[in-house]
Amino acid sequence: MINKLDHLIVSVENISEAEKNYSKLFGIDPVWRGEHSELGTINSIFNFNNTYFELLAANGDGFGAQLVNKSIEENGEGLTGIVLGSEDLEETRDQLLEQGIDFGNISLGEGKDFDSGKIRRWKNLFLPDNLTRGLFSFLIEHTEGDLPMPGSFPASSVHKLDHVVINTNDPEGFIQVYEKTYGIRLALDQTVEKWGGRMLFFRLNKTTIEVIAKEDGKEKQDKLWGLAWDVEDLNATHTRLIKEGFDITPVKEGRKPNTLVATVKSRTHNIPTLLIEHLAS
Repeated sequence: MINKLDHLIVSVENISEAEKNYSKLFGIDPVWRGEHSELGTINSIFNFNNTYFELLAANGDGFGAQLVNKSIEENGEGLTGIVLGSEDLEETRDQLLEQGIDFGNISLGEGKDFDSGKIRRWKNLFLPDNLTRGLFSFLIEHTEGDLPMPGSFPASSVHKLDHVVINTNDPEGFIQVYEKTYGIRLALDQTVEKWGGRMLFFRLNKTTIEVIAKEDGKEKQDKLWGLAWDVEDLNATHTRLIKEGFDITPVKEGRKPNTLVATVKSRTHNIPTLLIEHLAS
C-alpha cells in the first residue's frame, strides 16, 4: 500500500537563505528550484538516496501558502509535513475505503523547475484528521517527470535520511494507524526510560520513523520533531561544517552500537538535526 517515506516538507520565510544554509549543511546543491503556481508556493529540493527534502515558502495565494504561513505563525520555521508514497494511489485509496476510512478525492499536482523548465506531475490523497492526528501528512504518487540526483555524494556530505523523529502521546493509536492502516512495518517497540520512555521504530525504504511516546491524557496528537542524516565520514563532515561556521557538537559514540554522532546546533531553521555515521561492525 505505502512503500516509502517520499519526502519531508520544511516551511521557511526566506527560501534563498534556507537554501544556502542547507546546501552548506548537506554538502550538496538542490536539484530542483521551482514553483506550485496553483498553491502559491516556491520550493527548493534536495534529493538523497532514499527520500527528498523540500524547502517551501509562500509566494502568493493558495492552499500551500496558507499552510506555510500558518505553520510559521504557530511554530516558527521548521518541519511542517511528512509525505508517504504509493506506487498506485487509486488502489491505496480503495484499500483505505475498505477499512471504513472516509476522505476526499485524489487531486492532481504539478511543479515547474525554474532553471530547466522541466515539469513534474503527481497525484495527492489528503488524509482525514483521525489518521494525521495533528500532523500534516498526505499520500503521493509521482506520475510524470523525475527529480535528478546529485552528480555525486562526497564523503563529507549527507547521502541519505537515517530517521525522522515524531513525538506522540498515544502510542497504541500510532501503531494502529501506521502499522495496521498504512501497512508500514513496526520493526521495534521498546521502553528505555533514559532515552525518553517508550520508543517505536517503523522501517520503510531504508529509513526509519522513530516515535517517542509519552502518554499525558490530553487530546491524541502526533508532532514532527527532528531529523537524523547519514554520512560516510563524520569527522570529515564535522571539519567541513566547522569551516563553514556551523555550531556543531564534538563527534562522539552514538547510543546505537557502532555509530558516531554529532548534533548541528545552528542554521537548521529550528529543526533538531543529528548527523550519524554507521561504522563497520
